[in-house]
Amino acid sequence: MTSTEPQRQLPVLLEPPERVLSTLNDDGSRRWLSPRLSRGVWLERRRAVAYGLILLFTVIPHLRMGGRPLILIDIPKREFTFFGFTLLPTDTLILAFFVLGVLLSVFLVTALFGRIWCGWACPQTVYMEFLFRPIERLFLGTAGRGGPPSARASAGRRVALYAVYLLISCLLAHTFLAYFVGTDALARWVRQSPLEHPIPFLVMAFVTGMMMFNFSYFREQTCILACPYGRLQSVLLDRDSLIVSYDRRRGEPRGRMTHAPGAAPQGDCIDCHLCVATCPTGIDIRDGLQLECVHCAQCIDACDAVMRKVNRPPGLIRYGSQNAVSGEVVRTTRWRIILYPAILLVVGAGLALAIANRRPVDVRVLRSPGPPFAVLPDGRIANAMRLKLTNRTSEPARYHVAPRDAAGIELRLDHDDITVLPGRTETRGMLVVAARDQFTAGRAQVTLIVTDGAGAHVETPCALLGPARDAEPAP
Repeated sequence: MTSTEPQRQLPVLLEPPERVLSTLNDDGSRRWLSPRLSRGVWLERRRAVAYGLILLFTVIPHLRMGGRPLILIDIPKREFTFFGFTLLPTDTLILAFFVLGVLLSVFLVTALFGRIWCGWACPQTVYMEFLFRPIERLFLGTAGRGGPPSARASAGRRVALYAVYLLISCLLAHTFLAYFVGTDALARWVRQSPLEHPIPFLVMAFVTGMMMFNFSYFREQTCILACPYGRLQSVLLDRDSLIVSYDRRRGEPRGRMTHAPGAAPQGDCIDCHLCVATCPTGIDIRDGLQLECVHCAQCIDACDAVMRKVNRPPGLIRYGSQNAVSGEVVRTTRWRIILYPAILLVVGAGLALAIANRRPVDVRVLRSPGPPFAVLPDGRIANAMRLKLTNRTSEPARYHVAPRDAAGIELRLDHDDITVLPGRTETRGMLVVAARDQFTAGRAQVTLIVTDGAGAHVETPCALLGPARDAEPAP
């Protein structure tokens, strides 16, 4: 290449036309948020709901119903107790109806009220905005956005802040684990040395660390990056769903108040940016519906306060649908809010029917490994079977097994009665002996009846195998 030839230019990376993430600076570094607290009617309502939910979340593991925890998700035992009702691994139909009902409820609530769960009831928002951020403001003051909490105060204040964060994270971790192991086991572990239960202690330490990481470092990024709920808005919302909206017709053109003669007409928005400064996810609600918006209504409180100061009516930012704010026709009925309740009604009926038909004991008859049958010296046919009994009640039960038609059928068990603890499964070997004339084409059908002392009566079929009727008996 000669010196007169133009040098090849390296490609220039184009800057995005808008901010990619509200927590990301243009140079790719973390944009730390320290939202301004805007007091108002919506904040007071959310605070009452939040502290009520924190109290409820803390108390639930200690409550009992029918001698069982109110809610207990026992993963090692594969049991789920909900308001005294215990689901076992075999309750797949009930669990399927329950999960489907929860999903449909989320769809319906979102179609009606937008992301009201995120801003009012989600544990991430509740604990972050009404527990951890108030503690941060107490230790570090109310400085604006400008860096992580560790860079906005003296070393002593930072140490005290993170010590309190660690203590609260530990308490939250123990409360969280109580839903999975029960308060009795948790209290026993707390009183013992970690060396006596190393695995539970490591689990507790891991959960505490994750709580600390989430609320002291990751923070609002859980809602923006990790939670998929915001990204589902495009399919769960429509233009008549309730959202936090900015009234562009009333607010634009925005700008500082001016009383100069001949000035162009100005909207109600004075461009004070308080709605941005108070947003816990760092967005500008005036840009329209965004996946980062959690419907916390802090921008509503901030804007209403400004409107009152400048003698203009509140509601420039308010709860409302996109159609309502833009002046279009608002549909009171639409296919989403008709279809979702209809499906929910069907799912609810199926769940109620599955619960009503749930038997107190689950009975399964399985064939034992080995030859399919044996011919006894007296000519009768014996089938080796395994009987599995699952006690679905909350009390120990003693079960008795007998054939419905005793003529020509004999059951041979180690014990006449089988005792099964609540929620447990017992398997017993069983020999079913039938007369040769009971078989047709090498098969016979027997009905077994399982009863207990509390009135349980369950019938289950038992298929037997044997030789054809015209076959010669074995010597």
